[in-house]
Parts: sequence; structure tokens; C-alpha cells
Amino acid sequence: MKNKRTDIRHDRPPRPRSRHMPELQYTIEDVPPWYLCIFLGFQHYLTMFGATIVIPIVLSQPLCIGNDFLATSEIMSTIFFVSGLVTLLQTTFGCRLPIVQGGTFSFILPTLSILNLPQWTCPVIIDQVSPQMINASINETMETLTTTTVTMDVMTAMNMTNTTTMTPVAVVIGTPEHREVWQQRMREIQGAIMVASLMQVVIGFSGIMGCLLRFIGPLAIAPTIALVGLSLFKPAADFASKQWWIAIATVVLIVLFSQYLRNVKLPFCGYSKQQGCHKEWYPFFNLFPVILGIAIMWGICAILTVTDVLHPNEGEWGHDARTDVRIGVLQEASWFRFPYPGQWGVPTVSVAAVFGMLAGVLASMVESVGDYYACARLSGAPPPPTHAINRGIGMEGIGCILAGAWGSGNGTTSYSENIGVIGITKVGSRRVIQTGAIIMMLFSILGKFGAFFVTIPDPIVGGVFLVMFGMILAVGISNLQFVDLNSSRNLFVLGFSLFFGLTLPQWISTGKNADTIQTGSQAVDQIIVVLLSTSMFVGGFLGLVLDNTIPGTEDERGLSQWKKQFVAEDEDGMDKDNAKRTFDCYDMPFGMSYIRRWRWTQYIQFCPTFEPSISSCQRSEQPVEVNAVHVNITKELIDETNGYKRDTTYL
Repeated sequence: MKNKRTDIRHDRPPRPRSRHMPELQYTIEDVPPWYLCIFLGFQHYLTMFGATIVIPIVLSQPLCIGNDFLATSEIMSTIFFVSGLVTLLQTTFGCRLPIVQGGTFSFILPTLSILNLPQWTCPVIIDQVSPQMINASINETMETLTTTTVTMDVMTAMNMTNTTTMTPVAVVIGTPEHREVWQQRMREIQGAIMVASLMQVVIGFSGIMGCLLRFIGPLAIAPTIALVGLSLFKPAADFASKQWWIAIATVVLIVLFSQYLRNVKLPFCGYSKQQGCHKEWYPFFNLFPVILGIAIMWGICAILTVTDVLHPNEGEWGHDARTDVRIGVLQEASWFRFPYPGQWGVPTVSVAAVFGMLAGVLASMVESVGDYYACARLSGAPPPPTHAINRGIGMEGIGCILAGAWGSGNGTTSYSENIGVIGITKVGSRRVIQTGAIIMMLFSILGKFGAFFVTIPDPIVGGVFLVMFGMILAVGISNLQFVDLNSSRNLFVLGFSLFFGLTLPQWISTGKNADTIQTGSQAVDQIIVVLLSTSMFVGGFLGLVLDNTIPGTEDERGLSQWKKQFVAEDEDGMDKDNAKRTFDCYDMPFGMSYIRRWRWTQYIQFCPTFEPSISSCQRSEQPVEVNAVHVNITKELIDETNGYKRDTTYL
């Protein structure tokens, strides 16, 4: 019975295996036993957990949430719920690859730029602090709104309204006034994400993606991604500086697990169709370096808290590293809370916010295309055809719209780190990812579960930031391996894009420099301010324009090697019927008999029967040309002998 394939679908002949396909226990169409689906799905949940919890923590201060940890836990639960929902949609109706969808750092910088506009200046958020500290903060805030020095007490400030933001000058955490303050900002971000994501839907389902990517090369991608990491140094420094020793220890542990111990394997109970239950060696440290680092330092901080090594009084040495600082949120959080669309109110839309968010949408799209090819190869699927790429990008746009509707404060994109789990476990089953998506949604409904992880001390979070944001920077720079760096042309494009991408946004966001932009239209002024204060837009746009306008050969620009690196390999030795059946994994889950019967579907860019030869963007090249844009986010992940090599410290 052990060798009997009772866990595999028999409704179609087995797919032929490519000579380049990695040896897998379960391929994309296989269905493992239900208990394996649950176990492996939970592993995917843990893999994406470390990167996902970072996003709401980063956004809590710009959204004026302050120390309202209950609100942060609600946003955290929402982002996990949406991630599970969008993962189900992507694996069922999108590209249909076993790929996890989750929050993206590409949306953080535009969000920070939007919330940096004068109308979204945070009021003084009153916590359990001394009246003297509160009054000092109020007076400082009032001085930024007026040209004269003022002095007022707490009660006076709470009864005043900022005429610029139409919100109180001071609010108390947890009150209806405070919730309205941060929810108002959240609704603005929701509307911007939803409207901007409509462009992604159009680009995906219309097939425009292939046309756009013909102009995007390493010199445009490198500054775009690198500036995401560079621009987030401030929140990393703010969190880590609350207790540098704890933050540094967190970094040491993550580096130890992800780099020094990445090849060390530990014995676990494994299962395969041939051997049944048996001992199997897994690179445990390489799978969960962030989770392990957080867990160990969290435990150490708990011990230091109980022994009062970390001072119990606020403002004293080590207080922010105590584990009981936010313990009250566990009592406040309800056991069950179901996230729903519009939970923060009806989203609002402004032109400036929408245009600013478009930069994040475009970066997220390019990032995902590369992940599709890596995931296909490691899950035993052929390189994704044009219609699957188009459908995947379009579905990610729908996912971002849903994320905006639910109010996660972020969009969704493909997670590279979960692709690494497929390479390590040799399980590429789509059903496993769908099970993991359901697990995400179930845990997100448990209110106290999200509240529990909000209690992670800030210095630990700061240590995670230092590693993650540094990896984002490095991944962006690694795209330059295809470029001739001995060329003065390329050095100019790269250096100027990076430096100006840091300089201009810094100047725009300093003092009242944004007021110097006067076009006569307030809406246009805000659009320009948001775009010019988003470093990834400034650097990426400059890199794109300069790379496409300054004369240079394809070899010099790195485009030749960029495309060759990811050209799909032919399925040699297959007859026509087998080759056709190989791509059946990208078919829709139902209705294919009708789709194949209607001849007009071959003109629909996202239909499985689409003929790429009729597309003007792809008429002169092979349909797989789009894979030339495989961003180097996953370049070093693929390895012929080991199956997959990855670093879980980056999305």
C-alpha cells in the first residue's frame, strides 16, 4: 500500500517530465495526503510570517497610531487575512503556480511620502506620560503650525482643531478621536492603493506588461529596488536605537542562522510516496532564520524582564526591550475578530496619493514576473506561457484592490522566500499552498494571536529591520552583475540615479521646501510633491530614462545576458500531445471545454488558448521574451544541484 499512488489525481495522464525539471516528491498538479498539506502549508505560513509582521509595525507611526497596540494588531490580522485570500485567488484563477502572496515593501515608500504631506501631520498622541512631557510636545507641534511661540496645556490643546488637517491638536490613545485620526489616514492609503491597482489590472489582463518590460533593464531595476532599502534606514535606526545591544544580538542570531548555519541540517520526520514515514534531514536554520532569531531574543528579553535587568521605569535603560510593556493588548484584544471590507470606513481618493502609489505598483509588477519563472521551474511546471503571466499580474492587481478594500495599509505581491521552501522540501504541489492560505486566514481571525506578536519588543524589531532592509538594498545592487561596470556610461546612469534618488526626496521632505512647488493647482502640486519625495520613483525613473536614451549596446547595458539568463528551455523529446498536456497546469480549473470551443478566445490575452503570435509586442520575438525581465530577486536562488538556494531575510 505504501507504493500505491492513492494521493495523486488520476483525472488526466501523468505529465511528462522535462530533463531540466528538479526531482520532486510532489509536482504542481499532485495532491499530497491531507495531513501533509496541513503540515507543509503551516510551514509556508511560518516562512512568510517574519517579513509580513514588519509592514504594519513600520506603518504604525506614519499612520499616527502611536502606542495603540490594539490597532496595530488589528491591521496585522487584516494583512494576514488578505494575504491568504489573495493567495487562494492567485493559485486558483491567476497564474495557478504554487506561489504565496503577501505584503510588499514596494508600497511602503509611496505610503510614507503620501502621509508626509502637510495635511496628514500627526497630532500629539497622549499616552501614559507626565503632563510636562505632553505640554512640551504640544507646544512643539503648535510652533510648526504657526510662526510664533505658543504655550498651552493639555486640555486646551484637546479642545483645539488643526485648521490644516481638521483634526485635534492632541488626542488620547484609544479614544474615538484617536481612532478617527489614524483611520482617516488609512482610508486615504486604501483609496490610493485601490485606484492605482486598477492600472495593474489593466496592464496584466490586456497584455501590456510584455510591451512595458522591453524597456526595463538592470540599470532601471537596480536603483529602484536598492532605494527601497536605503530609504528605510530611519525606521530601522529608530527601532534599533531603543536598545542597541538587543538589536545587535538579534542581527547576530539572524546572520548566524541564515549564513553560517545555512548548510547545517537537522533530522526530522519526513514522508515520501516511496519510503513512507522516515527520517529526513532539513536545513532548519536556513528555513526559519528570522523566526528563530525573534523567538530566541524574545525569550532572552522575557528573562531580563522578570529579573528586572531591564529597568521597569519608562525612559530608563532597557525599558523599551521589556516584554511586559505592551502586555495589556492581550487583555484588550478579543478572541475572535473577522476582518471585513470597509472596516475603517469608506476609502477616500486623492489624485496625489494615487499617482504616488503608482510607483509602488510598477515595482511590484516587475518583481513578481521573475518569481513566476523561478516558482515554475522548482514546482515541476514548464515556464509560464504569456497568458499565465498576464493573468498572474492582473490577479495581483485584483489582490491589491482587495487589500485596499479590507484596509491592510499595503498591497500584495509574490513572496520569493516561499519559493525557496519548494526547492528545499521538493514539494511543489499547488494544494499545499492553498492549504497554507487557509491557515493564514484562520489564524488572522484569532484576535489574540495578532495581539500576541505586537508585544515583540521594539529593539528586536529594529534588529530584523537592519537585516531585511539591508538585503533589499543588496538584491537591488545584485542586478548589476549583467551590466558592464567598466563602462563610464553605465557608471553615470547608476551613480546619478542612486544619488539623486536620495538627494531630491530628502530636500523635498525637509522643512517647508515642498512649498516651493507652485504650479497654480493644489492637486498638481501635491502630485509632484508625492512623486519627488518617493526615492524609488525618482531613482527608478531616472535610471529608466537615461538607460533608454543614452546610446549604448545591448551587451554594454546588460540586456543580452539579462535575457539569456532566463530564456525558457525547450521541452526536448516530447511529442505534440505531451507538450500540450505539459502546459495544462496553467489551464483554468473549470470551463476549459467551452474556452477551447470558442475560437475568439485566442485573441484574449489572459485566456489559456491565447496565441502570442497575434500580439504586436511579441510578433517579432518568441512568446517567452517576457521572461527576460526576471528580476534578480530570484536569480541566485536557483541551483541545479541543490535544487534551491535562498535567503529568508528578504521578501
